[in-house]
Amino acid sequence: MDHITVLDLSWVVAGPMIGRNMADFGARVIRVESSKKPEVARLTGPFPEGVRDLNRSGLYENCNAGKDGVTLDLSSAEARDIVKAMAGKVDVLVESFAPGQMDKWGLGYEALSAENPGLIMLSTSLMGQSGPWSALAGFGNIGAAMSGLQVMAGREGADPVGPYGPYTDFVAPRLALPVLMAALEERRSTGKGRRLDVSQAEAGMQFIAEAFAGWSAKGLVPVAHGNRDPQVAPNGCYPCAAPEGETAWVAISVNDDAAWSALCDVVGDDALSDPSFATLEGRKAGEAQIDAVLNAWCRDREAQDVETTLQAKGVAAYVAASPADLAADPQLAAWGHFQNSPRTDGTPAHHEACRFQLSLTPAEVRRAAPEYGRDTRDVLSGFLGMDAAAIDRLAAEGVLT
Repeated sequence: MDHITVLDLSWVVAGPMIGRNMADFGARVIRVESSKKPEVARLTGPFPEGVRDLNRSGLYENCNAGKDGVTLDLSSAEARDIVKAMAGKVDVLVESFAPGQMDKWGLGYEALSAENPGLIMLSTSLMGQSGPWSALAGFGNIGAAMSGLQVMAGREGADPVGPYGPYTDFVAPRLALPVLMAALEERRSTGKGRRLDVSQAEAGMQFIAEAFAGWSAKGLVPVAHGNRDPQVAPNGCYPCAAPEGETAWVAISVNDDAAWSALCDVVGDDALSDPSFATLEGRKAGEAQIDAVLNAWCRDREAQDVETTLQAKGVAAYVAASPADLAADPQLAAWGHFQNSPRTDGTPAHHEACRFQLSLTPAEVRRAAPEYGRDTRDVLSGFLGMDAAAIDRLAAEGVLT
């Protein structure tokens, strides 16, 4: 994608990860933000050695590796003029401001596409740019609630719990990218851009499609059921032996009768020999009893030993990994998942590699995420052709902050 230039006006995860993926495959991505209103990912951390430095937030650096960084105070008319000039020269613009904000600034699609008919503008927001919910404020954790995920998570009869973090922020880019690629492909033959509107909450709804189908076909109202699955039993996460003050867990999933027989052989508990357990229907009926046996059996064993023993017998089992486990995971290491790139001062910025690998067009992180304003002068002079005196004046007047 080294012939593509992207203007990134997005925040946190949902928008920035779109640009990040495009940068991984060679696109030039120019990120615009303001130090006057630090974006949430810079504030979130984690920070090296626990020292709060907005240029070294782990979340920010992971979402923005490979990009150029420009600082502009968009409350300034001159800053907005600069954005408009950049939009006239790029292929793609990604933004995640509140619906309607770009229009208020004179930077809406109608205005920008009048100057650049080939512009593809993608907006990502909680519930899209129009409709009765479009003005609702919130981040991905609210998106998880709006998409129905929270009432289906947790244990049956207990309070709703959300999936980790701003969930739909991580989901939405995976849907936005194929749509964006389709728009770029269409533009090759038509020369015309597109206005793309991505609803993060709707992106989350894809994961409960079965619940929608059940409601439509049978009027079934979905409820939370913890780790249990209607087609698999047992299916749970069981506590294992761990040093004092720590916890360890192993996930076990028995998806057919053969795996059940193998599990019974390994555990060797007479309580599992009930003939009714030989079928899925019987195991579902006795799931509480089976879980009690597995809880007791696992509690005296280390999680890794349980995984190794059951995997050897063809039973799906795996240690419930902690972040520390993932950092040392040999599979992730073999794929080069965790990488680092030097910051301007030479210290390493840690980030993930691209989430997928292509043999003919491999992804590559070419540089660390930008510190505030790292590339402002280079972009204004090299990309927009502004002279040094004009840039100096803008800096002196606080436009480039």
